[in-house]
Amino acid sequence: MRAVVQRVAEARVEVDGAITGQIGAGLLILLGVTKTDSAATAAALVDKILNLRIFSDEAGKMNLSLLDTGGALLVVSQFTLYGDCRKGRRPSFDQAAPADQARTLYEEFVAVARRSVQVGTGVFQAHMRVSLVNDGPVTLIVEL
Repeated sequence: MRAVVQRVAEARVEVDGAITGQIGAGLLILLGVTKTDSAATAAALVDKILNLRIFSDEAGKMNLSLLDTGGALLVVSQFTLYGDCRKGRRPSFDQAAPADQARTLYEEFVAVARRSVQVGTGVFQAHMRVSLVNDGPVTLIVEL
């Protein structure tokens, strides 16, 4: 699994003009699933992300996690994170999981995260409009 993690002041996802997920302060997660991922991978990635110390403490140092701050997650599926652009001009998505597997693991990721924090989501395989106010900016790629 691969996640682009963005610390946000706020974020939302719209599908066909309707907001499907929205958060205040927290993390926007763009989540890609590969063929070799499993439920264990999803759980480990959730744990890693929830415990990343990327929020500022009272001294202004990045020492706090999402769990420490009480922030929320907004999780958006994004198979294009496994687009391989090394050859030619059209990305290859050979490493991306098939839709059924990716949906199952995306839903597993969200379910595990919901045990600990508030989670908003996009709509799997939908055309989405994602809006965010990046805080910092802080953007990381986390991969397991």
